[in-house]
Amino acid sequence: MLLKRLREEVLEANLELVRKGLVLYTFGNASGISREDKKVVIKPSGVPYEKLKPEHMVVTDLNGKVVEGMLKPSSDLPTHLELYKAFPKIGGVAHTHSEYATSWAQARKPIPCLGTTHADYFYGPVPVTEVMKDDEIASAYEKNTGVAIVRAFKAIDYAAVPAVLVANHGPFAWGPNPEMAAHNAVVLEAVARMAIFATTIRAEAQLVGRKLHDKHYLRKHGKDAYYGQEREGQ
Repeated sequence: MLLKRLREEVLEANLELVRKGLVLYTFGNASGISREDKKVVIKPSGVPYEKLKPEHMVVTDLNGKVVEGMLKPSSDLPTHLELYKAFPKIGGVAHTHSEYATSWAQARKPIPCLGTTHADYFYGPVPVTEVMKDDEIASAYEKNTGVAIVRAFKAIDYAAVPAVLVANHGPFAWGPNPEMAAHNAVVLEAVARMAIFATTIRAEAQLVGRKLHDKHYLRKHGKDAYYGQEREGQ
């Protein structure tokens, strides 16, 4: 079986989305990529999560051709492929229709950074894509969803803001591997919920200050990061 380890990681990422309450029925998917093998592993389309096993994960090439697996890949595969092609540092993608992040997507509003929880993970607001045009929807819709996401990051570092809201659709998140893609999707939902609560309590809630935003993001992700434990061997 090709890419056995990656299949297991992708399955676990999908199950984590369910465990954390981000997925209802089959509304979501996670994938992973082997850059060395130039292959993508993704959840099959429409299969209930409780029935999924590693061997059910579908392996495709970067053009979306299935190279191993008896099931159809997620219908969102072309979106994932566009992200892998445009964002060379990512190793996993997670897509959900989680309640709070999707609410921001449906409102077509970026999630503002109002506090340090957001700042720990996203170095700025989580952007929302432009509304897709009718011809983009009518032709190669899923691929053009990926194109719309990439367009939204023309002036944004995709590694520093590892998530996006697709207008009227929902969130996508990514990371260096499938586990972190799912992790970032879970955090995205948490900060989306907090932002809704904060702006409900105080409509004119202020953005976190630049200094505080920098401190929280850079202590975890900067070149002199000091949050957490050193890895073995360092």
